[in-house]
Amino acid sequence: MSVDAPDQGAAPQAGTGRAESTSTWGALRPLVLRLHFYAGLLIAPLLLVAAVSGLLYSLSFQAEKFVYRDELTAPVTGPYLPLGAQLDAAREARPDATVTAVWPSHEEGATTRVLMDAPGVAEGRSLAVFVDPYTADIRGELPSYGSSGALPLRTWLDELHRDLHLGDLGRYYSELAASWLWVVALGGLLLWLGRRRRTKRALILPERGAKGRRRTLSWHGSVGLWAVIGLVLLSATGLTWSRYAGENIGALQDRLGGATPTVSAVIGEGGAAGGGDHEGHGAGGHGAEHQGADVGIDDAVAAAREAGVDGKVAVTLPADGTGYVVKETDTQYPVHLDSVAIDPADGRVIDELRFDDYPLLAKLTRFGIDGHMGVLFGLANQLVLAALMGALIMLIVLGYRMWWLRRPTKERALSAGRPAPRGAWRKLPVTVLLPLAAATAVAGWFVPMLGISLLVFLAVDIALGAAARNRARTGD
Repeated sequence: MSVDAPDQGAAPQAGTGRAESTSTWGALRPLVLRLHFYAGLLIAPLLLVAAVSGLLYSLSFQAEKFVYRDELTAPVTGPYLPLGAQLDAAREARPDATVTAVWPSHEEGATTRVLMDAPGVAEGRSLAVFVDPYTADIRGELPSYGSSGALPLRTWLDELHRDLHLGDLGRYYSELAASWLWVVALGGLLLWLGRRRRTKRALILPERGAKGRRRTLSWHGSVGLWAVIGLVLLSATGLTWSRYAGENIGALQDRLGGATPTVSAVIGEGGAAGGGDHEGHGAGGHGAEHQGADVGIDDAVAAAREAGVDGKVAVTLPADGTGYVVKETDTQYPVHLDSVAIDPADGRVIDELRFDDYPLLAKLTRFGIDGHMGVLFGLANQLVLAALMGALIMLIVLGYRMWWLRRPTKERALSAGRPAPRGAWRKLPVTVLLPLAAATAVAGWFVPMLGISLLVFLAVDIALGAAARNRARTGD
């Protein structure tokens, strides 16, 4: 992104100037530049907060392993105990809580995590009791949040990134930042690609020997070019969690048949859930109605493994009218996210869902969200997120530096950089202006925070223009 603006009245330099012509891009460029300038200037503080908090969040996965190493690890002292014994130990430690799920130890030296609904735990959280899988000793307990099992440190940073710990009010900040990030990134890409340059190298790498504002612009443009795809993807996936744009995205995904399916654990009147219904509405089938008999978690997991659900798993315990759900949670390549439902009465598979059967859009959504959360492909994902956040911070700092370097110091020592001139839209051909206006209206409707803030920018710009004309008429 940039808060740059052109040098007013400066003639283009051979080989380094901008391509000014009567072409469509020549007419469109000033409008893109003005939008990029104002969006970069006014939205950049929100993007900076999102980038800094996102950087801290991306590093929190490894910090979590260090801070909570006593709870997350256990010395290897023998073979694994049955999951049922580990579950009983957790229940004895917290008799006031209700077990909802179990994450069995997935590698040597890792504890088993038993998730509970417990008094005193905040809404939307679970109490995680960490059990030594070799001795059934309790290693500790901590609040846990979300499908990735974020512990207090990562949860705190996640909430900082999402809403600044301000609740619903703070979510406006993150939605506004995500709404504009893709606009600023793509606008900057167009401006950077539209420049004339001596060599192709200057497109992808900072210009050698450049000084002052030109050097800053060279670094800003080349870093932005390398980061633009990642920033646009972060913007798109971030909007899926937003309040207003997120609702529109979800509705569109449903209409396109891309809703994420779920395995059905509902036990029908005949004792089994409908195997073909993955939306959780299945009923019917055959067999005796479940009357409370329970084969136990070990047999349920064994049945799931026989059905091909293997490796790192999470087990949801049965409730009234439902069975066990055993889900693969390994997001390392290749991704394993199959799931099955097990009848607690006899250990039979009553429904199964293979990740290969997900609609393509649902797969892409899952990959995008997991990538945004830093849980796709593990450490590599987290390093990419950290690099993108570092790049965004750098782009914002360089953008403000260009804005400051453009200040007319001979006129006023404390003045700031000037924006591109008004009225650029009047130079656009009607064949470009009308489709552009229609696309802007659609984007503003679909991403409401973008549309509202764009109208505010427009109103402020019109008011400033009117004030400038009034001063010119009065001679002030």
